Amino acid sequence: VQLQASGGGLVQAGGSLRLSCAASGRPFGFYAMGWFRKAPEKEREFVAHITPWSGSSTNYADSVKGRFTISRDNAKMTVYLQMNSLKPEDTAVYYCAALLGDSYLRENDYAYWGQGTLVTVSS
Repeated sequence: VQLQASGGGLVQAGGSLRLSCAASGRPFGFYAMGWFRKAPEKEREFVAHITPWSGSSTNYADSVKGRFTISRDNAKMTVYLQMNSLKPEDTAVYYCAALLGDSYLRENDYAYWGQGTLVTVSS
C-alpha cells in the first residue's frame, strides 16, 4: 500500500490543522493506522493509532490526548489527524503508517509509511 500525507503548514499556537493520509493499493480497511512525528533533534515518536475497519478503538500519546483526534474513512481510503489547541512543541514532521505487527507503539511493526508532512506551530 502507498501512503501520501498532506495538510501540514504553519499555524499559530492555539490553532488547528487537519492532516490527511491517502492510501492506494491493497484494501485500506484491513490496516490499523498510526501517526508518528519527528521533531528536530528528537527521535520519532508515536502520536495516535486507530484500529482497522470501523476504527472503533483509538489510542493517543499522553502529550496529545484531548487535543488530537484520529479518524478514518475507508470509502475514501484516508485516515485523518485533527489537531486542535496546537502548541509550539507539536512542531514536527508528521508521518502516517499502516500497521502489520502487534504493537501500535512500535515503529518496526508498521510496514508502510507516508513521506511526512511538516507542521510548524509558532508561539
